[in-house]
Amino acid sequence: MAVFGFFTTLSMKISPTQISDVLLIQPRVFGDARGFFFESYNEKRFRELTGLSLAFVQDNHSMSQKGVLRGLHYQIRQPQGKLVRVVAGEVFDVAVDLRRSSATFGYWVGERLGAENKLQLWVPPGFGHGFYVLSETAEVLYKATDYYAPEHERCIRWDDPDLGIGWPLEGEPLVSEKDRRGVSFKDAEVFP
Repeated sequence: MAVFGFFTTLSMKISPTQISDVLLIQPRVFGDARGFFFESYNEKRFRELTGLSLAFVQDNHSMSQKGVLRGLHYQIRQPQGKLVRVVAGEVFDVAVDLRRSSATFGYWVGERLGAENKLQLWVPPGFGHGFYVLSETAEVLYKATDYYAPEHERCIRWDDPDLGIGWPLEGEPLVSEKDRRGVSFKDAEVFP
């Protein structure tokens, strides 16, 4: 279900990005001189505001150095929806629509997620995902709706000219060998 407009609760504000299925989530943060508190996920409120009933089965945590670029990753079978947030540092987080039947097939959205802004991004199944580290280090947490299945994992090149992602690069990014071997968007196995 696509979300239109802004929805605000005591615990979060959810708004669509340029691709309405990809959602930007801003928690309500309570802070004082001692520190802060916020609810990073509430299944009931998320379902009420989005119409999505999700079962998260795996939590992932990564740490990367400045200039690291990870992606664009997806699983062609057992596709994973990901709820992404950053608990230390800042990243430019990207979702690419890989659903051939979608009006936004081949479009991408990018958002700055960081420990300071506490924003989260919902990346639905059927999307490629990646991020670029803007801070000295960054720790990224994401909840996944299906298990990691390396035999179904696919990778599209982060610098594919047909996608034209506007990464805010500061020099040549640090990319894994696996990501260097990513395929072009036009040659990628995509979703129906």
